[in-house]
Amino acid sequence: MHVLPYCPLCGGRIDLVVPGTCVHCQAPHYRNARPTAGGLVVRGDEILLLRRAIDPWLGRWDIPGGFCEGPEIQEDAARREILEETGLHTTILSTLGSWIDHYELGAITFDTLNTYYLLDAGPEPQPRLDEENSEIGWFNLQNLPLDRIAFPSHQRDVLAAWADWLG
Repeated sequence: MHVLPYCPLCGGRIDLVVPGTCVHCQAPHYRNARPTAGGLVVRGDEILLLRRAIDPWLGRWDIPGGFCEGPEIQEDAARREILEETGLHTTILSTLGSWIDHYELGAITFDTLNTYYLLDAGPEPQPRLDEENSEIGWFNLQNLPLDRIAFPSHQRDVLAAWADWLG
């Protein structure tokens, strides 16, 4: 059950079980998933993963990505997030798929719609770290850190889809 304490439109206290309608301004409220995008940057039979330096999932390996900003479509968000997190300019090769997850950060929990892409960064990608990550690693199917993966409720499935894509 998702409870909205205040109406984001009028600011009135509502303690509304979503979906529902604000008793003050009659605005409808839904439990919509927030869109995110991520990308498996491929290099031969390897992908790039980042070790998180922030919560949630501090210290776990993560697929580069993040939330869409404003009117941004997921393809653009995936390329932007990878550029911000690694410095790599990438080209989308294929859509891998979409997965629903629950994002938890302290007392805040919400649903996310996570779309992943396979991306190419050119013949000799030279990634660099940003402040959200502490390490960069290239992994193949034999050395994937599945027991140390961030957002395991869906990223393990993303990595399985990549394995299927490899054949």
